[in-house]
Amino acid sequence: MISPAPPAACDRASHPTRTPEERKSADELITAWALTARSGDPEAVEKFVRALQRDVRHFVGYLAADPQAADDLAQDTFLRALGSLHRFEGRSSARVWLLSIARRAVIDSYRHASARPRLADTDDWQAAAERAQERGLPGFDDGIALAELLDALPAERREAFVLTQLLGLPYAEAAEFSGCPIGTVRSRVARARAALMELLHEAERADPVGAPD
Repeated sequence: MISPAPPAACDRASHPTRTPEERKSADELITAWALTARSGDPEAVEKFVRALQRDVRHFVGYLAADPQAADDLAQDTFLRALGSLHRFEGRSSARVWLLSIARRAVIDSYRHASARPRLADTDDWQAAAERAQERGLPGFDDGIALAELLDALPAERREAFVLTQLLGLPYAEAAEFSGCPIGTVRSRVARARAALMELLHEAERADPVGAPD
């Protein structure tokens, strides 16, 4: 059994930490909750879900074919995870393990959507941006929606950027998650940031009135 956590422990673990040490400590705590939850401990299950629900919600919101269905996808992710939690052995962090399940849920949603007529030609990223917009590049506070810019990136670069820059995953864990070398993740993030900056500058050039001084 894990030691009882302070009332605010789940909230602290569910937000990006400021240092690698804090992130590692939070991930170790969450993984401990997941391992304890395998036996059906209701308190551990609640802490595990609460600690990662924000990351899962944001992740599927940015990657899903229909971001407006992010709540359903997040719920589906946790249902799948709790159903297979008895097989989790802690070889990776619970965060990486759960985001892998979330990715499969998104892929399944793509497959399901492809079998139905589309109601629109484009995906609505605005809802996800309003729920989870975090700004790490100059100019985002000037009214340019991050989600709209992310939509223009290739899927692999978008995923790498979301994992490391928005969810705060260390590059090593993002590489483990994506099944590629850490150098590849760094390259994808660098190219994503360069592309986002270029798109931002293009938007400013197209709308000089709205560009920052």
